[in-house]
Amino acid sequence: MNDSVISILDLPDEILLMILSKLENVDVLYSLVGVNKKLDKIVCDSAFTRSIDLVATSSHGENESLPDLILSRFCLDILPRIHQHVECLTLEPLSMECILRASDYPNLHKLNLVKIEQEHALYYFNGTELFFFFLSL
Repeated sequence: MNDSVISILDLPDEILLMILSKLENVDVLYSLVGVNKKLDKIVCDSAFTRSIDLVATSSHGENESLPDLILSRFCLDILPRIHQHVECLTLEPLSMECILRASDYPNLHKLNLVKIEQEHALYYFNGTELFFFFLSL
């Protein structure tokens, strides 16, 4: 028997895309962006970058912020790489400013805000600086 070593990276891109599409896109992006050129090409495809849900769900089914380490990587590394593909973002108030300032989103058509309270909405949508920031999206 031949002692050949086969890696998941030896699979055709189409097969990898089908496998990875079964996972949450945020998990795929966080885990695989920057690993190597082949995976970057696959995970930065619009299948994973068109709609990004950056709200974590607790074990009790409640929406909450992503852990700081994950949020930081998205804001500093991942979102600037994929910003041109993002059409929809789902955010919660605590991470909203960091994510929206991470990059411009020229194709953003939908912004879902989860658990936003009235005072946060008034701050973000009536504050001069951020109001103009939202208008520039």
